[in-house]
Amino acid sequence: MAPHRMSALWAARPDHALAEAFRGGDPVALRQMYDRFGGPVFHLALRTLGSGADAEDVTQTTFVAAWQGRETFDPDRGSLLGWLLAIARRKVVDRLRAAARENRIEDAVRALPEATDSTAAPDRVVDRLVVADELAQLPAEQRRVLELAFYDDLTHQQIAAVTALPLGTVKSHIRRGMARLKQRLEVDGGAS
Repeated sequence: MAPHRMSALWAARPDHALAEAFRGGDPVALRQMYDRFGGPVFHLALRTLGSGADAEDVTQTTFVAAWQGRETFDPDRGSLLGWLLAIARRKVVDRLRAAARENRIEDAVRALPEATDSTAAPDRVVDRLVVADELAQLPAEQRRVLELAFYDDLTHQQIAAVTALPLGTVKSHIRRGMARLKQRLEVDGGAS
């Protein structure tokens, strides 16, 4: 498009012209979008995450994702800002999930008993972390029953007494929990 035609288009419908240039792969349009919409994206991320550094990361990943998926923007379905904020919300959720996963792993590491053998193989430590992380992803009641069975070495009857669950439910939780752990570890290439 000729520069003078582009200027006229910008004057008449700046959002439309910016969207078209962006969708066409114009890096100048990406910079203009960042200058124009970076503040609202950062504000959304900061308000949700509470951390300036995390909000900056989310803002950057939002614009990277927008650039990589620019052909999916449809101006008939909404504005550039609305589209960017939707991407930002997904990136915020991804960041929150990553932080929760990191916290679960840290909690699992803290919960590990002190090693009595200082020559323990690093693979065993990794296996224990993988199992602890997978356990943390089970429903709370299933996880509790498995922890009582394997960490506290309680029988099914003892677990039923401690949890006030019927014996059949305890056995079902153990069976389903073990099956789910096995499946997840096989899929993830987990513990050896």
